[in-house]
Amino acid sequence: MYPFYEASISDIRLIDKEPGHTAPHLHRAMEFVYVTKGSLELGMGRELYHMEEGDLGVVFPDMIHHYQVFSKEQGRAFYVIANPGVCGAFGEELLKYVPENPVLRKEKVPGEAVNAVMCLKGAEEPEPVAGQAYVQILLAKCIPLLRLMERSMQGSGDIVEQSVAYVSAHFREPLSLSSMALEIGVSRYVLSRVFSGVFHTNFNRYVNEIRLSYACDLLEYTKRSITEIYLDAGFESQRTFNRAFREVYRVTPREYRVRQREKLLGRKG
Repeated sequence: MYPFYEASISDIRLIDKEPGHTAPHLHRAMEFVYVTKGSLELGMGRELYHMEEGDLGVVFPDMIHHYQVFSKEQGRAFYVIANPGVCGAFGEELLKYVPENPVLRKEKVPGEAVNAVMCLKGAEEPEPVAGQAYVQILLAKCIPLLRLMERSMQGSGDIVEQSVAYVSAHFREPLSLSSMALEIGVSRYVLSRVFSGVFHTNFNRYVNEIRLSYACDLLEYTKRSITEIYLDAGFESQRTFNRAFREVYRVTPREYRVRQREKLLGRKG
């Protein structure tokens, strides 16, 4: 699942996949993640929240979040990503507050919310009105169960938010630590410390993780060519893209696409 800061092309985006590591990012969409098999870790700011099968994670717009998987067991999760426009009357509340704990345990997830998730999961491309209705059911049933606090009390640190927001918005463009530091008004040294101290990686590796996550999504869910994908993801050449891809996924982009399509065909069969 790729990170993005600008609005998504579609109002509602549905992703059913094996969860994996996703670098810290944020976007202007509402995101639900429902674990259907195994477990995963939902990172919110600097906190990690463990999720098991049947748990539902609720990520408000513009919240820094990431995913990790520690278990060796093969897992699966279903993601619902909805632009603010389909959230109806909840839009203002989503921009003013954030949940103290973004995870609802299986026993606390309302039956109506599970039903809405399953209806969306069963629809490859939901009819717009029905899709919007299911998203608003999820919001109506889940928000009252979350303890909310004002965003101003979140305390994640402006430089951290600025860094994640900037990379999420510009990762498809040429990026350097120096140019980014200049753009957000901090020193190159301070910015480098954010990536090493908060994200436990360096700037170039972080940007590559964002770009690779985006590229994986295009490989899996579109028919676009490898050339189009690596250029759109912000890589300078296919050689650089292939090398970075193999270092992380141990296969070439083409092999990854074939493998993912075979898995999809196996599930449909």
